[in-house]
Amino acid sequence: MLKSDLNARLAKRFPELQEKSTVLAVSLILEAMQTALASGGRIEIRDFGSFGVNPLAPRMGRNPKTGQQVFVPAKHRPHFKPGKALRERVACAQG
Repeated sequence: MLKSDLNARLAKRFPELQEKSTVLAVSLILEAMQTALASGGRIEIRDFGSFGVNPLAPRMGRNPKTGQQVFVPAKHRPHFKPGKALRERVACAQG
């Protein structure tokens, strides 16, 4: 699903809202989530899942073009863990 698909679904589900309002609401929610994760926070949405940030240790990598070893510094990577209800719903839909 794309951001534009989400905007369209919200506008369809809530016809009393203008499309500009749904676009703004989706943008504000995503921006708040990005800000929370960038500051090292955690986001939990009941029955959906949680978003967090996992630290990655520094390591030696390899330049695929030259094969030369390069140092890759420590960094943080966003992580999503689905909730129980979402896992069950996806499992039922797949099988």
